[in-house]
Amino acid sequence: MSAIHEQAMTYVYQQMLQRLLDFYSRAERTAIQLLVQRLIVAAGGAERVGDYRVLMVQNGSRESFYVLTALRAAQLTIAGRYPATFGLRVVTPRMGDISQATLENIHHCYSALFVYDDPRVELLMADNREVTSFNHRKPLSTAARDANRTDLLMFGHLRSPDSLLGLGDEGYLAMAEFYRNMARWGTGVDSWVSSDTPRQQKQFMAGLQRASRRFGLVIEPGGGFDGLFAQLDAMGGELFRQFYGQENIEPWRPEGRFEACRRLGRVSIDDLIVDRLEESSWALFGEFLGVRPDGLIAPTLDHEYLSPYLSAHLYGLQACYLQGRSYEHGYGDYVQRTIMLMHRKQLPMHVCQQVQELFGSPSVMPERRAQAAAEAQETLGLSETQLVCMLYAPFIENGAGLENYLRCCHPDMLFALPELRNAIEGGPATEEAKQWLYEISGLSVALLNKVYQSPIAVSEQPIVTVSARRSVPEAPDSSEDEQGAHELYERWAR
Repeated sequence: MSAIHEQAMTYVYQQMLQRLLDFYSRAERTAIQLLVQRLIVAAGGAERVGDYRVLMVQNGSRESFYVLTALRAAQLTIAGRYPATFGLRVVTPRMGDISQATLENIHHCYSALFVYDDPRVELLMADNREVTSFNHRKPLSTAARDANRTDLLMFGHLRSPDSLLGLGDEGYLAMAEFYRNMARWGTGVDSWVSSDTPRQQKQFMAGLQRASRRFGLVIEPGGGFDGLFAQLDAMGGELFRQFYGQENIEPWRPEGRFEACRRLGRVSIDDLIVDRLEESSWALFGEFLGVRPDGLIAPTLDHEYLSPYLSAHLYGLQACYLQGRSYEHGYGDYVQRTIMLMHRKQLPMHVCQQVQELFGSPSVMPERRAQAAAEAQETLGLSETQLVCMLYAPFIENGAGLENYLRCCHPDMLFALPELRNAIEGGPATEEAKQWLYEISGLSVALLNKVYQSPIAVSEQPIVTVSARRSVPEAPDSSEDEQGAHELYERWAR
């Protein structure tokens, strides 16, 4: 880059910074100055900040856009005051809930912040354990789609059929692997920047522990993220490989481009993210970043790694197939659970309305069920038959529930029960029996054998049927909060 071009780009960056700050409130501008100081201290002083590299995850959520703007503002503020500024690595995981609309949002954000051609910013994405440059036009690979599908099914089967639907737990393991490997990529980074509150950190670590137990792994209990990377290093990082086996999981690629171990620090900025729930902050997203609401990751449940729409569909299926209730009742349970959590998080009213529109009203439930089934087939390749099989979890504990499942859903196959057991156990069985098991479960016989030998996961919560006046099983809140959530739910139910 020539001196003239560098000078011109510096002017462009500073003009963009000023426009960005114009969208911030006074409190937010003060928070940026505090962030600047925090990053300089973490780097070891202004004279070392040019060699300092930080990592953040851009998953398409409202908060990740907000954090990126704050880090970009801090980066350019430091650049305007000192000879050099910190390097920023922004990484995007290609998980099941990263839609094309979400990728478009991320692209618009990157364009607005002028990060594409800034050598101080590294934009990466990971698709099925392969690290590449960010490309919003690149579709999710078939291998990644299949891996997402298998992980969801395995976690769904490795649960008691009478437990609360905590599907999406595979996301905790996937994200833990993702964090560790994106920190080790290339020349690595020095710190991970996180806006998660202590409560959100505790939820993530609890979810990671719960998910690890299902795979027979041990994550030491802890309230926050400070010891996360040390634990992952001690476990070898690739958590799925320890369960599926070395031969069944692709290594992280390109091989040879990852450091063996990375002892990185963490810069927590949750106390500096101010006004993020105010209506005024949404002008930043729409007018400056060009972010469209329909592409945002729905802000419903903390760290839920499954589409809220599909989650509601699964609650509906569980109600009508396993509980003797209607699909509508189960779907409504999930909607009320989500509304309660949105209310407790004090999300803006238009965000609540956006999520309610996502679920649809009870009057369009048949259409919503058909749409959810189509989405499950399109995004994960799962039929309703396979989802129902997962909900019954008939193969766990040496197939304890297999006969009941056949009796309820496939009575014409009861005669083949001995042969099906033989197939799952690895004994002699016809190809027809193996193919039938694959078609109804979505899992190979080899994976069903792993499920077959696994005990029911411990510390599962029982199913909770949420009535019109009962809150979700979380920390108790005031009666005023419950009443407000009830009113939101009543509006949806009408």
